[in-house]
Amino acid sequence: MSNLMKAVQFYRFGGPDVLQYEDAPKPQITAHDVLVRVHAAGLNPPDWYLREGFKALTPEWRPKVNFPAIPGTDISGVVEAIGDDVTDFSVGDEVYSMVRFPSGLAGGSRGYAEYVAVSVSEIGHKPQGIDHIRAAAAPMSLLTAWQFLIDVGHDEANPLQPPRHEPVSLEGKTLLVNGAAGGVGHFALQLAKWKGAHVIAVASGKNEALLRDLGADEFIDYTMQAPEDVVRDVDLVVDSVGGAKSGRFLRTLKRGGTLFPIFALGFEGADEAKKRDVIVSTTQVRSNGAQLKEIAPLLSDGTIKVVIDSAYPLEQASAAHARAEKGHIQGKIVLTVR
Repeated sequence: MSNLMKAVQFYRFGGPDVLQYEDAPKPQITAHDVLVRVHAAGLNPPDWYLREGFKALTPEWRPKVNFPAIPGTDISGVVEAIGDDVTDFSVGDEVYSMVRFPSGLAGGSRGYAEYVAVSVSEIGHKPQGIDHIRAAAAPMSLLTAWQFLIDVGHDEANPLQPPRHEPVSLEGKTLLVNGAAGGVGHFALQLAKWKGAHVIAVASGKNEALLRDLGADEFIDYTMQAPEDVVRDVDLVVDSVGGAKSGRFLRTLKRGGTLFPIFALGFEGADEAKKRDVIVSTTQVRSNGAQLKEIAPLLSDGTIKVVIDSAYPLEQASAAHARAEKGHIQGKIVLTVR
């Protein structure tokens, strides 16, 4: 058996054109790993942050990247081999995972490849009711929404804020989701509906039919009106876009409400939040096989649907990244592996 596989690697930071489809060493597994033959790999923002050299971060926050680097965290595939201590998985099992995140942030996850080694603690059996493309699209975005809204699932120190992030009760509450058609956003909408919330979805007008089909009770086309100008007294805002502009949503919240910016770097509303008695909280998504197992039935029975923007063969990863750079992604972009 060959010790080589096909993978997407890059040797320098840059645009989508730096991604190269070529031979790479097949990963080795430890006693606690499984080797997965990848059928599909999902794209996520950390993939292009890595490819660009984390240029949005200040120099002291940028992790060191060793070249050549293979991006990608989210995979779905079939178990090819198991480590000596693995008991919960067998060769031939269909599985999905968010691989080594955030520990693999600097290229150690290595999901854009024909094979990937995964710790049993980070893997779950693939939901039976969906294909590999949808299974590969789910892990990072859905675990992000889950860990923000349902269960953090770990006690690791939060690198983004001193206090531990705590989800809030959703039943009977009114929740606004900004960026509701994106990866995290469309899952946050569905989880909130599953938990009994009234959901206001914010996205561009072309997404209204999709988001209402996913359960949105109200829809705001941000290209026609700013949600912060028309919404008041909601209990929770999930801003899946985040960044410096998240503070504008403080005025939509009732006193004592909560704002969850998914991307919290650059947030500029701490003083105003304090004046309004609003809790602002964020967390860092982490790999969690137990949560993937818990989520799988919801994906399998259609309680949570995975929206696919587009799919590209692995060898066209640069085209997939170019699509991501255009923005306005509806759901997720996925790479298929032959």
